[in-house]
Amino acid sequence: MPAPTATTATTYMLTQDPSPGTPIEPTSSEIKQGPNPLPKLFQPLKIRSTTFKNRLWVSPMCMYSAEDGFINDFHLARYGQFAMHGAGAVLIEATGVLPEGRLTPKCLGVWKDEHITGLRRIVDYEHYFGAAVRIQLAHAGRKASTIPLSQYGKRPSFRASVDEGGWPEDVYGPSALAYDDNHWEPKEMTLGQIETVQQAFADAAVRADKAGFDFIEIHSAHGCLISSFNSPLSNHRTDKYGGSFENRTRFAVETVQRVRNVWLAEKPLFIRFSTTEWVEGGWTTQDSIKLAEILYQEGVDLVDCSSAGNDTRQKIPVGRGYQVPLATEVKNGAPGVLVGAVGIITDGEQANDILEQDKADAIFAGHEFLRDPTFALKAAQRLGVFVKWNDQYERGRPKTRHSFI
Repeated sequence: MPAPTATTATTYMLTQDPSPGTPIEPTSSEIKQGPNPLPKLFQPLKIRSTTFKNRLWVSPMCMYSAEDGFINDFHLARYGQFAMHGAGAVLIEATGVLPEGRLTPKCLGVWKDEHITGLRRIVDYEHYFGAAVRIQLAHAGRKASTIPLSQYGKRPSFRASVDEGGWPEDVYGPSALAYDDNHWEPKEMTLGQIETVQQAFADAAVRADKAGFDFIEIHSAHGCLISSFNSPLSNHRTDKYGGSFENRTRFAVETVQRVRNVWLAEKPLFIRFSTTEWVEGGWTTQDSIKLAEILYQEGVDLVDCSSAGNDTRQKIPVGRGYQVPLATEVKNGAPGVLVGAVGIITDGEQANDILEQDKADAIFAGHEFLRDPTFALKAAQRLGVFVKWNDQYERGRPKTRHSFI
């Protein structure tokens, strides 16, 4: 038999059934399955045609490791480890729908068909381990053309120049208002540019489907283009895309409509909100509830509830689980809308309590997965749930609850 090549190596992968992170009955009679009913964190969640095996999901986190938007081996290794270790869903980082829509020159992209093959490689690998996989479609707006996070603090400005691969002349937003002195001053978008960007989101959704993604999340948080349209602090337009709540959110609604029109009806559609800006006179949780109700009618299934990132005057009460109440307010205020909770969620008991108390429907964890890719397996261990391990790693399973922690 010839040695495996780069194109044939994946034929050696066998889909694992059940997949890692799925609660199962132990094969040994000496071990008993945990609580009955199962803790909610490890109960499946079905949204449209996608069944999530558990509710502990990997948040999108920019890695600033791409060239011309293309996936590479770093991304395969990074995202693969989460699926191998039982995460219910893996969320690919903010991916630019246009080259000038990237946050930095090193961000991922999905603005051309050539990107599909690399993205498909990630999706296929995640599916071997039974994880649902999602792409976050994004346009950075006035925060575009900046330097990667690893370079912060090493220079006075975040602005990426042309020599550094940036595009200062193609940074735009709802109004000509810079985020701060460290970012480029954007140009106010024309109606033609708004049309172009909205179509780019739709075209990116088509490519995401061709790459095999199970669901999409539209990025409308942290001062990116859509969230900056929503906010009265960054949107000073006087046309149909500015002024009233209806006008400021028109960009978001129309973009969702375009994406939903091309995204298969059986596939879930999520959106990430900055639920509040933490600035007096800015976007509020009540605004998010109102917009969530509108977008639910347009086919959005779940709101991923983050906050802040659009105004430097923000005063954020950071602490353990500090953003969970925002998700709860949206859940209670917009019946029918599923919500995801984020914000310093660091162990299985905390994550499960959020769900058991009906404060959210799913947990998005970011930094804890960076610190420990086995977070889902450890959460199961702490909750006394016996879950399937990756076949190749099964012999590493702890023998007692406390030997893993």
